[in-house]
Amino acid sequence: MSERTRQPTSHERMSGRPWDASYQDGPAPWEFGGPQPAVAQLVSEGAFGGAVLDAGCGSGDNALLIASSGVPVVGFDVAATALARAREKAAEHGVDAEFVAADALQLDELGRRFDTILDSGLFHTFDAGERSQYVVSLASVARSGATLYVLCFSDEEPGAVPHPVSQIDLHAAFAADSGWSVLSIEARRIETRVHESGAPGWLATVRRN
Repeated sequence: MSERTRQPTSHERMSGRPWDASYQDGPAPWEFGGPQPAVAQLVSEGAFGGAVLDAGCGSGDNALLIASSGVPVVGFDVAATALARAREKAAEHGVDAEFVAADALQLDELGRRFDTILDSGLFHTFDAGERSQYVVSLASVARSGATLYVLCFSDEEPGAVPHPVSQIDLHAAFAADSGWSVLSIEARRIETRVHESGAPGWLATVRRN
């Protein structure tokens, strides 16, 4: 899969740049050199089990941390530059993780199923129409009873983030008729290269019905 075989997302249309461009001149704004603290806490709690999918993995920091705990991880992204860097990091640190190119809105093409899915910073980049497609796409690769963790920007601090998400937005996207159930939504800080004390975020725990 290449960026030329899919339609640009709403974020790409607004920014006028493909996702890969964010990685070509150095680290992307949302990457700060390590895994998200919220993800690290989940790892320490043993939250990732079975086969794990990291949705929109970027250059792999979260996936590599999860894989280092002994869990099999597949990270996907549309940005070839990010995937190349993720593979380099895995080789550098001797971590066994798989990184593949995939379209988040067409995950059925992976032909695989997962027990735990992480979305760190992808959900909030989609507009309302794309979110409904994304939720269906996620369901196509989630085993029954699978757990999905969504770490996204929140609307708690107006003007602080470019794609704020409300708790209502999360409940609407993962409503009962979507095949998912929201178990909890908790406030978390999201580290970026442009927020000194982190950006306001939500960590939603969602279960595949």
